[in-house]
Amino acid sequence: AALPSGPENRTDIKEAAQPILRPLFSRVCYDAPLRILCVHGYRQNGSTFREKTGALRKLLKKRVELVFVSAPHRLPPPPGNTAEESGTGAGPGDEDPRGWWFSDTEARSFDAGQECEESLGLEESVDTVKGAVKEFGPFDGILGFSQGAALVAMLCFLQEQKLEPEFCFRFAILVAGFCSACSQHQRYYKGPPLTTPSLHIFGAEDRVIPERMSKDLLPVFHDPQILTHPGGHFVPAASAHRQTYQDFLQRFQ
Repeated sequence: AALPSGPENRTDIKEAAQPILRPLFSRVCYDAPLRILCVHGYRQNGSTFREKTGALRKLLKKRVELVFVSAPHRLPPPPGNTAEESGTGAGPGDEDPRGWWFSDTEARSFDAGQECEESLGLEESVDTVKGAVKEFGPFDGILGFSQGAALVAMLCFLQEQKLEPEFCFRFAILVAGFCSACSQHQRYYKGPPLTTPSLHIFGAEDRVIPERMSKDLLPVFHDPQILTHPGGHFVPAASAHRQTYQDFLQRFQ
């Protein structure tokens, strides 16, 4: 289920709460699914990311329950047919595109490779995730895609520094992740490696977040697990990937 964002959608949140919260009663069961909060990429939202991860839900079947949250920052539709972080290269087809922060504070846009002194919007995004955890948690783990994966790395830092007591994720899955190029964010990558168990996934043909950028994030975590695939900018869910996902998740069930 995708979580609506913003106070204007309070009625929608109440309606969504029933299917989201119902599985909590099964947490006492040994075979209860792991609850994972999913953080979408730039120019996506919770609903569109849910659609793009249907194959992953089918691959893992009853092992996980994926809950989707939308970023707080709305974006203008991209001009023309661009291949930004839609996951399929169909950016203009995504309704209500959103982002977690902007690297260009004046244009209110984001480019993973853009170096900048300050960003815009990260604090509100941390609050959005915190609100989702408070209202719809607890969650066993967190999964992020692209800009969302970069955010997940920052959230793991905040959790381990005990700066956000609401966060208690037992593991993190980062798909097409990267280190932010913003000077303001470099504090998230300093100090000893993060001990949150992590699975890092990236594609050899990813043209949005090149493989080298995802590899640069690996030293931020202690003993990172890795899943590579020959494709591009998407969450892989072929049968060949099932065992890696299952082996990683089995540690927490």
